[in-house]
Parts: sequence; C-alpha cells; structure tokens
Amino acid sequence: MNPPLPLRFALLAALALPAGISHAQAQRQDTAALRQVVEQFLRVQASGLPGDVNIQVGQIDARTNLAACAAPEAFLPKGSRVWGKTTVGVRCTTPSPWTIYVGATVQVIGEYVVAAAPLAQGQTIGPNDVVRIKGDLTALPNGVITHTSQAVGRTVTVSLTTGIPLRNDTLRAQQAVQQGQTVRLVSNGPGFSISAEAKALNNATEGQVAQARTASGQVISGVARAGGVVEVTY
Repeated sequence: MNPPLPLRFALLAALALPAGISHAQAQRQDTAALRQVVEQFLRVQASGLPGDVNIQVGQIDARTNLAACAAPEAFLPKGSRVWGKTTVGVRCTTPSPWTIYVGATVQVIGEYVVAAAPLAQGQTIGPNDVVRIKGDLTALPNGVITHTSQAVGRTVTVSLTTGIPLRNDTLRAQQAVQQGQTVRLVSNGPGFSISAEAKALNNATEGQVAQARTASGQVISGVARAGGVVEVTY
C-alpha cells in the first residue's frame, strides 16, 4: 500500500536533503587554498629582499562563506607592503565576484651593522667600530645599514651606545672637498694627464659635483674624490 501523497513528498524531501547540503558545500571556496594563494604571492613578491624570508599567513575565519573560485587572485592593497605585518587581498571575478583580506607576517632574517663600542657624535667610523649581527630586519627602524662598507669612513651625527643599529640618518659622509680648500684638479685621458691647483667653491662628499676656481679665474666642475681631488672629464 502506497503512503498518502503528502507523506510521500515529505519522505522525498528528507531523502534529498543530505545530497543538497553536500552539493552546496562542494560549491563553497576552500579557505586553506586561499591561504596557499597568499603565501605563494608573498614568496614571489619577497624574492628580492636582503635575507632569509619567513612567511606566516593568518587564519581565515572558518565561518567565511565564499563561492568557489577557479582562479583566486592575490594583490597588495594600497598602503600594504611585503615587510613585517601586512595584509594581502584575494579577489575572485567569476563565477561570483568577492574580495577578502588576509593578515600575514613577513620576516626577513639578515645581517645588519651595529656599534661595536660607544660612538661619539662627530666620530669617524673605523673598521673596528662596527660589527654585523643577524636578526629580523623587519623589526628594525627604516634605513638600517646592512654592510660595514656603508658605515666605515662616515661620521656619526649623534652619539650611539654599544649594540645600537646604525642607520643612514645617523651618519653622514665625510667631505672629500671643503669650500675654500686648495684642491687638485686632475684630468686623464688617452695619451695625456693634466693636474693643476684650484680653490674649492663648495663642499662635496665623495662622488658629488665640486666646483673650483683656478688661478686664472676660470670655474671648473668635476667629481669630488677623497683627499681634496676634483676629477675633471672633458
């Protein structure tokens, strides 16, 4: 004997319910896959950073309910960067457009330069005054010096204690040429070499443009070199 018609509809609906739920779940986006997209994106973006890169991608709320996306695209929102604590956007354009933002941390473990002993304001740094140590560069202030060659020969603008990281804004290059100084103009080329004395008209560090006036009153421009030399190219 067949059950009454309303009962048959109820039984059919009950039997169809699990399959319907399973189909709906299969159409939702896997958040673990989105975290992989974010990590791969950050690894590509961080490939040129100066050190060993460690990436940690934050968890995505398990309650996030997104339509499945065949090709989710990661991007850096305005103001974000691949350095320290950051945020990465992930968007989908088809079949259903959506955008979410995922937190992440990018560590860059590398060497940087610190004071090996107290450095006084105005002191010129020598090779034994600094040392390189290893740490997370993203946890340090901007402009930290990573090579001793960037520090040796420069002058400290503020007093620094032992272990303090050296930054570009706490050092200045020594002047290769000082205004009023007697400098040597040199010019070399195929088959000739010229040298003459002149008075420097401006201060210039190594590699900067310096101007000098010769005894005859002629103003000549050249590139400042250490030791009061102005290199002139014709």
